[in-house]
Amino acid sequence: MTLDWISPAERLQSLPQYVFARLDELKANARAQGVDLIDLGMGNPDGAAPAPVIAAAKAALDEATNHGYPPFEGTANFRSAISKWYYRRYGVTLDPNSEALPLLGSKEGLGHLALAYINPGDTVLVPSPAYPVHFRGPAIAGAKIHNVILKAENDWEIDLNDIPEDVARKAKILFFNYPSNPTGATASRAFFEDVVAFAREYKILLVHDLCYAELAFDGYKPTSLLEIPGAKEIGVEFHTLSKTYNMAGWRVGFVVGNSQIIQGLRTLKTNLDYGIFAALQTAAQTALELPDEYVTEVQNRYRERRDFMIQGLAKLGWKIKPTKATMYLWIPCAVGWNSTDFALMVMQKTGVVFTPGNAFGIGGEGYVRISLIADLDRLGEAIQRLADAGIRYE
Repeated sequence: MTLDWISPAERLQSLPQYVFARLDELKANARAQGVDLIDLGMGNPDGAAPAPVIAAAKAALDEATNHGYPPFEGTANFRSAISKWYYRRYGVTLDPNSEALPLLGSKEGLGHLALAYINPGDTVLVPSPAYPVHFRGPAIAGAKIHNVILKAENDWEIDLNDIPEDVARKAKILFFNYPSNPTGATASRAFFEDVVAFAREYKILLVHDLCYAELAFDGYKPTSLLEIPGAKEIGVEFHTLSKTYNMAGWRVGFVVGNSQIIQGLRTLKTNLDYGIFAALQTAAQTALELPDEYVTEVQNRYRERRDFMIQGLAKLGWKIKPTKATMYLWIPCAVGWNSTDFALMVMQKTGVVFTPGNAFGIGGEGYVRISLIADLDRLGEAIQRLADAGIRYE
């Protein structure tokens, strides 16, 4: 029975189909036809979470107290672990009782923050390309989104001078993300200092997504927004355990920073969810307490894959500057192709899955994102399939 007398809310109708959901449909169809896909589309880390994390989760399952509703603000132990981890990594002091909030993954938190702080018609600044929830969350909340188009010649760093004065004066929030998904770009500490000064001048809330901070290479150390003097007065920062700790399906993240903003997000969430299963918070605490050797191992794995893919793609005509962080390569489409058609052509001819750049906003057109989520053998096969199909950058 079709309910033709009821329609979704306008906020839902205004959203285009989520590209990753569409990709899943296409991949399912290809697999049904017997295609051996090499899926380098979603940023879905391969392999299991670290053994100590899994062991901690199993042990926590045996604790009867963990099976009830967890505290809305997360367990005290996990919040304490977050605060200690932040101090150890960045030298930033956080109050675990007011400046750290566990989330059901950073995507959930970013989306709900938009609902908590954006009124219909509010102006929001969003780089383009960007992680989709950075602009879809505000869109659902009814924001007027001003796209700050990023440029390859600027190494995909936001140019604050591109934001018109009248737009800056109206803007309520700036979402940004370095190291960046999808471009893999990084930003200097000087940029963070400039963006804090900009936000303070125009009274803009800064929302920084730092979920790739641990996936950094070649001696590069990403900057936390909260390291910058005055940033905590006007900003919050999001993290996830999905990438570094192979916990994408566990749905554990957190936000830290300004206590007033965090309290507003907490208030919204108390009306919508009950937080993270307490056993998973115990496991997440264990992850944050792992020795640095584990992170080094993860960094080396992605650096090796980065170098391997850059070398392989170079033989096909792509000259890619090595990224300093993230698990992605951001490459231009072959000449004459748009993002969607190029990604579909590659999948149909080779079974290799890339993500079209326009999934990340209008600024991503003309590019595709490659996720380094397969071992070297599979990455090598992906390169060979491209070569055999005559797919080159010329």
